[in-house]
Amino acid sequence: MEPYGVPLANFPLKYRPDDIDIVVAYDVDESKVGKSAYDVAKSLMGDQFPVPQALKDIEVRRGIHLGSARGMPYSAKGLEESLGLEGAVGSLIDDWRSLGVDVVVNVMTTEKGEAFGSAAALRRALESGGAGLTASHAYAYALAEHSARRGGASFVNAIPTPLANDEGVVELFRSSGALVLGDDGATGATPLTADLLEHMAERNRKVEFVVQFNIGGNTDFLALTDPGRNMMKELTKSAMVEDILGYDAPHYIKPTGYLEPLGDRKFVAMHLSYVSFNNAVDDVYVLARINDSPALAGILVDLTRLAKIALERGIRGTAYEVNAFYMKRPGPAGSPAPSKILAFDALKKWLSASS
Repeated sequence: MEPYGVPLANFPLKYRPDDIDIVVAYDVDESKVGKSAYDVAKSLMGDQFPVPQALKDIEVRRGIHLGSARGMPYSAKGLEESLGLEGAVGSLIDDWRSLGVDVVVNVMTTEKGEAFGSAAALRRALESGGAGLTASHAYAYALAEHSARRGGASFVNAIPTPLANDEGVVELFRSSGALVLGDDGATGATPLTADLLEHMAERNRKVEFVVQFNIGGNTDFLALTDPGRNMMKELTKSAMVEDILGYDAPHYIKPTGYLEPLGDRKFVAMHLSYVSFNNAVDDVYVLARINDSPALAGILVDLTRLAKIALERGIRGTAYEVNAFYMKRPGPAGSPAPSKILAFDALKKWLSASS
């Protein structure tokens, strides 16, 4: 396939997109565990896109649940239910060591999670059986242990759970020789809104308000009907307004609904009102239909490569320059969420300076 939607496809990186070798997948959905990634992809999207034959070689293994899929319309069972949490983490580490895993990518359904603040607190939660832990935290902890044993590994967090924005996780990764990129991949309306806000800021136009919402029909939008999960997504989507404009314009930026017939092709609407010269009030309206999963997959091709490259260049903990362009809420904690136009230029300069 052509690498459309892969931002750095034509940038001279050490690794090309086809250097990525997917070796294993994890899920807790009983209808997927034990099947090949090809069978799962074929059943979900085979009538919309061609499914690569190579996915037949990738097994979907049972992963960690910790209640992250609670309330979803399928039967879910986690590895920790038979092995205990520490045993489940150990099983993942064994898998990754035998498969030579360099990068773990987290694209699970949005969950409700909080930052731990310290590596010690995260370790205590794991040792006590998982109090306050999400599945994302368990995978991140496993990656840190895997990294410490093999001399480096990376984790890409493409969902809102604060990992790159958790000082405790970043501290743990730094001490383990690991790298975490996150949080929450910016794929559709959010980066477009950010760049429109940058346009207004550069022309000194006063933004009166911003409205942006998404409605989709895939399982992630279904999960977002839960208020706690929806709040996690809202936090990552709206952090950019004040960072870009320098003031907090009234805004409503959030995923707002689930409608099954929409499927993976979400509906996006935006209304931005601003004041121009001589107090003239203008408006921008945007309507779009966006294929949700392919939009994320394109940036994951870059993030997987950059996670490996940054680690080889000696970067540990997290990498803001990467996060600022690819993530809705770029870590580390307290970092600004700039427009993607400026972040892309900064990323290319960072890559050129580091090469």
